[in-house]
Amino acid sequence: MTNVTLLNHQDAPVVFETAEAASGLIAIATLNAPKSLNALNYDMIQLLEPQLRKWAEDDTVAMVILKGAGEKAFCAGGDVVSLHKAMSTGEPANYIEDFFSLEYKLDYLIHCYEKPILLWGNGIVMGGGLGLMAGASHRVVTETSRIAMPELTIGLYPDVGGSYFLHKMPEQVGLFLGLTAASINAEDALFVNLADHYATADKYDAMLTAITDEKWGKTASLNHEKLTKILISIDNISGRVPKGNVKDNLEVIQKLAEFDSLQGKIDYIQGLDTEDKWLTRAQKSLAHGCPLSCALVERQLANSKEMTLAQCFKMELGMSVRCGEVGEFQEGVRALLIDKDGAPNWQFKSLSDIDEAVVDSFFTPRWDEQTHPLNSLTSS
Repeated sequence: MTNVTLLNHQDAPVVFETAEAASGLIAIATLNAPKSLNALNYDMIQLLEPQLRKWAEDDTVAMVILKGAGEKAFCAGGDVVSLHKAMSTGEPANYIEDFFSLEYKLDYLIHCYEKPILLWGNGIVMGGGLGLMAGASHRVVTETSRIAMPELTIGLYPDVGGSYFLHKMPEQVGLFLGLTAASINAEDALFVNLADHYATADKYDAMLTAITDEKWGKTASLNHEKLTKILISIDNISGRVPKGNVKDNLEVIQKLAEFDSLQGKIDYIQGLDTEDKWLTRAQKSLAHGCPLSCALVERQLANSKEMTLAQCFKMELGMSVRCGEVGEFQEGVRALLIDKDGAPNWQFKSLSDIDEAVVDSFFTPRWDEQTHPLNSLTSS
């Protein structure tokens, strides 16, 4: 039996523990709001970032495991209900700026973390959850993993580093997923570079035992190798990965490159004559999604092609604060999560209603380099 020490308390928004290994300690952080599918809220972010920094400096800690409480989700996204409250009071900028600044600093820290971070991506991983997952060094998906960037349903866009990691996918796939909020599974996540390893959900305990039985080394690079070997061995006893959808539809998705205009790309997706259930769901999401979000996704990806990770997060912070001002984000959250009527009344009913200047306003710098809330992010 692994010797586990609780560092805070079992009802905390994020539970922190350490497990003794044959040599070294394994740090474990568990998002602890299973009733809300571990939606990432302000309190969680405020706890996680300093604790990860503490573990980074602690020579006895060999690696970190990041997971969610319960079986249903790692993290179903950011706590947009609290953001809606801020927007509806009429003075949204400060809370929204603070929330996204803290969230992006946390995401960036995970991307740049020297020690291995194993992210247990079981169940639902969406939006803000994907921001935590994307930068982890060892991302494990299971047969229950359901991953998506559903921001267009609430008038937002794929933030939390999407400007960076959507470019790591096969050509056009990032744009397609951003425009359609299409859900992907374990095989898809491995294929589009959002995951590194597969394990069935019932292998968590075996994986933890293998990790705690390991004699961890003194260098982060050696420990990265040791963890990779353990996860490959778990992968090998986990059986076949459930069949995905992206690979089979890659040819269809990559035809998006043949269309110069965003309207042309959207018309192409909507016009697909298909009985494929995954594609028809994607068509429905696009039809009901926010047209402004579609315009933002396209511009976001066009602008960020050559950007560093830090530049991507800085651009996204400006976009996200602007989303808090324009109104579509507030209306999207209202329709989906507050009134739950599923009938958002978008200001911009179609792409043709959106003036170019409106889209430009999301990319106009709000701060100079010195005053940018994310100026502590380096240029990596």
